[in-house]
Amino acid sequence: MSTADERSATPPDDATVGGPVNGKGETGKGETRKGKRGKSGAGAETGAAAARRLRPPGQKSVGWALVQAARLHRGRIGDRLASLNLFAGQEQVVQVLAAAGTMTMGDLAATLRVRPPTASKTISRLAALGFVERRAEAGDGRIVRVRLTETGLAKAEAIERIWDEVEAELLDGFDGKERRRLRKLLRKAARNLADASGVAGQETEADAEIEAEDDEADAAGLNGSALRAL
Repeated sequence: MSTADERSATPPDDATVGGPVNGKGETGKGETRKGKRGKSGAGAETGAAAARRLRPPGQKSVGWALVQAARLHRGRIGDRLASLNLFAGQEQVVQVLAAAGTMTMGDLAATLRVRPPTASKTISRLAALGFVERRAEAGDGRIVRVRLTETGLAKAEAIERIWDEVEAELLDGFDGKERRRLRKLLRKAARNLADASGVAGQETEADAEIEAEDDEADAAGLNGSALRAL
């Protein structure tokens, strides 16, 4: 056999079993693509399995569920408060003052379960907006009382409507007993954390009335159930 015949009969070094060699000396694409598909498919399966194993941190935690609900509630309130030129959190100061009339800074901070500097900063911002006014106590300039202006009172009415709307969304599907139970449990949890952090809140007459009303309603429900069982 001649040298030319030997060259034609010997396959090129870069040839592979997968398919013919194209004009550029590349191997057939069918084998290469098949290999890539297999690798990516395995990676996707591994990722899906890992995702199934992952769980949110604190999935069974009451605190985790509470934070999620509170964040969503704050977002819903905040979206609506923007039209009143208020941020989420400021509306609670307006609501408290609307109910109390006039308060000292110390009483306001205790009712909101925040530290006095935090309450003072919020009052300063609301005062700059013209929603509240501060006056020194007659005979003792160290005591400062705050109250809503006429503008602030008008905002309080709008805030109440916003809270009623979001409250309806929050408690959709809850019956009266479930609402009372949830409110009571959240109050108890708040007191626990306030005591632990040193910002124990001030129980107002309104709080006491609500607690008493809830207890009476629960007692009436229990008595009604007992009677129906007889």
